Amino acid sequence: MCKWGTTKSCRVHIPAHLSYTGKNRIAYKAVDSCIVDIVRALNRTKLHTVASCCGHGKRQGNILLSDGRELIIKGTK
Repeated sequence: MCKWGTTKSCRVHIPAHLSYTGKNRIAYKAVDSCIVDIVRALNRTKLHTVASCCGHGKRQGNILLSDGRELIIKGTK
């Protein structure tokens, strides 16, 4: 688990329905440093992520995928 606010930049796909442009686009976003490698790996395999949080020691972490699935990250609590 990282300290709250410790992030790394990660290249992510932003689907049109979540994009301010109304089109699919790529952007760099801040991701919790302790889960950034998982988020990067998912995005590289076209399992696009739309949100993520390590839980900051208060709850389990999670990663939301653009297709509606949610991955729970055990061991981050």
